[in-house]
Amino acid sequence: MYIPKFDKDFKPAILELRNFNNKVEESGLSNELTICLERTKGYNYIYTIDVYKDGTGHDEENYDFIERIVKTLVWMVGGYKLYIAGSKYIANKLSEAYSKTGSRAFDYDFMSNVYENEFQVIACEKDEVPPVNTETVTMDNNLDGCRIGFDAGGSDRKVSASIDGKVVFSDEVVWFPKINSDPQYHYDGIVDSIKTAASYLPRVDSIGVSTAGICVDNKVMVASLFLKVSKEDFDKHVKNIYIDVAKEFGNVPLVVANDGDVTALAGAMDLNDDRVLGIAMGTSEAAGYIARKGSLLGWLNELAFVPVDFNKNAMVDEWSGDYGCGVKYFSQDGVIKLAEAAGITLDPSWSPARKLKYLQDLNEEGNETVEAIFNDIGIYLGYTLAYYAHFYDIKHVLLLGRVVSGKGGNTIISRARKVLYKEFPEMARTVLHMPDDLNRRVGQSIAAASLPTIKK
Repeated sequence: MYIPKFDKDFKPAILELRNFNNKVEESGLSNELTICLERTKGYNYIYTIDVYKDGTGHDEENYDFIERIVKTLVWMVGGYKLYIAGSKYIANKLSEAYSKTGSRAFDYDFMSNVYENEFQVIACEKDEVPPVNTETVTMDNNLDGCRIGFDAGGSDRKVSASIDGKVVFSDEVVWFPKINSDPQYHYDGIVDSIKTAASYLPRVDSIGVSTAGICVDNKVMVASLFLKVSKEDFDKHVKNIYIDVAKEFGNVPLVVANDGDVTALAGAMDLNDDRVLGIAMGTSEAAGYIARKGSLLGWLNELAFVPVDFNKNAMVDEWSGDYGCGVKYFSQDGVIKLAEAAGITLDPSWSPARKLKYLQDLNEEGNETVEAIFNDIGIYLGYTLAYYAHFYDIKHVLLLGRVVSGKGGNTIISRARKVLYKEFPEMARTVLHMPDDLNRRVGQSIAAASLPTIKK
């Protein structure tokens, strides 16, 4: 195992998974556990794993491990109905945790809000688990027809119009969505951009949208763009904002996707390939995934809250109140955490972005301690990608964000590759890309335009 110099207690999720599997198998006390996480329209994800039988003296060990797997699925896939078959003990403990007053109250409340149904844990028998029901959102990806793509960013909004794959118009407009409380401001800005793009087309066949936040069935469920909008106005005017906009253009085919997924799609289009996991390491850890044949799976891909370190004494995320989550390993917080562990003094009055820039400048100057910090993040990344690959079918990894910029980014990707190739030969063909590795011919709004399928 590669051990981070400044985080020697790091317990990679993938190695803990291997260890648990081996111990259960060797014990002769195994029993199959089935986990089914269901979301809207009955779509689900089913995961099976052998655990110790209830009452064999391993109940707490069982729960401590499976709770981390469930947490992974909740934020990676998303859902509000959790079926547990094979252990009443685990089911009962999870039901206590995922409640208004339980240890996973944050997760319970968040998912209940996103899916507009109270999160529930259901103890059941194996034959009572719903059958597999996989969501596949197919996309044309060929840009045929007259399409509009819209990209809603925090500081600007981008739009493009294309006819049979040829971009005939693109534009970028500065706006201030995060400081405006009136949802009409947001609606008017979106409509203005799309109407402008439409004026360059003989007709509008479809609209594809890339937006920050969580989207379900083309509805905006959570998004920082509408930070100042009251909950009442959000529910009344924002949740269906893109659906309402599409009505102004004759209810043409509409697909609204998280910007992480669209970033991954842009990378997939550039690579002319599929199975692309995109990870942006900046203020937080944002992600998106493009599956086989360039499709989306309807997953949340909120990897910032997925546990990657099973060490119970790992750093706690202030928002979710949980330990070992990705945001503290693959963001500027992760770099700062390691710098403090390495004994580097950082001015407490500085913003996290300024602290990161200071450390990156030291690294560019040849500071060996800072170089070791980025090396540690590469170790984190290598093991974590192997864990992600336990759930995602990954062929390419696209790394973005300020944390992987400059010399530090090269160190991170180099070490991550070594970890993968040495420890996980089954991932030897997985290719890690930095932004400079790609031509980036496809812009975010153009990639968004390819989302809808146009009926011929």
